[in-house]
Amino acid sequence: MIYGLSDLHLDYTGKKSMEVFGLAWENYEKRMFKSWKEIVKEDDYIVIPGDISWALKLQEAQKDLKRIESLPGKKIFLKGNHDFWWSSLNKIEKLNLKNMFFLQNNSFETEHYVFIGTRGWISPNSSEFKESVDRKIFQRELLRLKLSFDSIKNKDKEIICLFHYPPVEKNRKFNDLGKFVKENGIKIVLYGHLHANALLDVVDEVVDGIEIHCLSADYLKFIPRLIRR
Repeated sequence: MIYGLSDLHLDYTGKKSMEVFGLAWENYEKRMFKSWKEIVKEDDYIVIPGDISWALKLQEAQKDLKRIESLPGKKIFLKGNHDFWWSSLNKIEKLNLKNMFFLQNNSFETEHYVFIGTRGWISPNSSEFKESVDRKIFQRELLRLKLSFDSIKNKDKEIICLFHYPPVEKNRKFNDLGKFVKENGIKIVLYGHLHANALLDVVDEVVDGIEIHCLSADYLKFIPRLIRR
């Protein structure tokens, strides 16, 4: 089975509280780990599209990554906007973490599915988008998505595309990242990033034939969501 849960926002120090985003985050790590252990089995896959740890450096994030490693399931990660510790795949792979795969300009293949993805960025249609700053970043993310897609060896398998930022607007219109998904016949999209009042902008439904799942931990009440059996 394939499950999904984004925005774990782990902090082994206990100093970075997520409760600023509301009471929904109270004691969230304990609740989240409990649900994870109850639902996910060792042979299952669980997708975590971003904001994994508040750590700033990899050696600090390792403590949170080891906690995730101890949980059941095979984990597939994508970088979020707060994952400052994530610098290069080479450095992460040197940690020799078991049953943990990191998506960055690459893809991950299972028996029936192929996972691709990129972090994404603020949508050009957003009022927060600054052309002079954000356009270059957005275009780079689009390039990374293409690199991830091009790395697939077997396109006969169903593709599951991961983003951190949503590739679709609350009006159900796709930005260029979402359009790439549509143009290439991808039917499953997973994303996170949205919290608190931004949850009002969640798109969590089928849009133009594409199955879209919001996996933000607080949106899912810290319970991993079943994506595919």
